[in-house]
Amino acid sequence: MASKNESTTTNQATSTNEDAAGELSAQLEDLLNTLSNRFAGVSSEIFAKMDEMSRRLDVLEAQLLANKDKNSGSN
Repeated sequence: MASKNESTTTNQATSTNEDAAGELSAQLEDLLNTLSNRFAGVSSEIFAKMDEMSRRLDVLEAQLLANKDKNSGSN
């Protein structure tokens, strides 16, 4: 009788450990998905800001060239 009780206790402990491992795995997966989504959002924002900076630099370069040409033509 004692071995049956020990076996039941061992099975319950194994089941509890598997449940805990499953919950931990699910929480880690959720955390990784959240981090991945945040990283994707931040990456998109960075690329958008870089595109905007590139556009501004292009405009500035065009203005500087236009000023240079204007000053060269008036002299």
